[in-house]
Amino acid sequence: MNRCGWVTQDPLYEAYHDHEWGVPVYDDRLLFEFLNLEGAQAGLSWYTILKKREGYRKAFHQFDPAKIVQYDEKKIEELLQDEGIVRNKLKIRAVINNAHAYFKVVEEFGSFHEYIWSFVGGKAIQNHFQQLSEVPASTEISDRMSKDLKKRGFKFVGSTICYAYMQAVGMVNDHITTCDCYPKHAHQV
Repeated sequence: MNRCGWVTQDPLYEAYHDHEWGVPVYDDRLLFEFLNLEGAQAGLSWYTILKKREGYRKAFHQFDPAKIVQYDEKKIEELLQDEGIVRNKLKIRAVINNAHAYFKVVEEFGSFHEYIWSFVGGKAIQNHFQQLSEVPASTEISDRMSKDLKKRGFKFVGSTICYAYMQAVGMVNDHITTCDCYPKHAHQV
């Protein structure tokens, strides 16, 4: 199978690329999960986080924001001992902080997906990059998203993290044109 150049031959990575990356996500909980996993990746490889994803799900109650907002200092200390996640106090606190910010967004927009998808007008952007080197690290949209998320109190949401998030949840499809996951019906402009 032809895949994007960033994919290793690890079955976990291949499955992620083939079945998740670039596929539109509208589920609020899953969108919240991906936002926090992308933030956890800061300074690390996505593969490191992907290998720990089940550990994160277990540690953070499947990324249920209603449970996470109840976390206290004792829970933070417990998480700092959890080898299933990246044990970084700032990143752990960010997840809790983000759960609080999440509820403010849901209150204002009705759902988290309505808010997140509003940055792309509710419709996925299909790019037509021929080489990995053409794929940007950030865009004007990820800049706007980052700025707005930060204004709303979210942490670990820089523009590069936001663009990786947009790719992961299918707000933008950056499978290169030679990749078998590139939609064959996509018309190049």
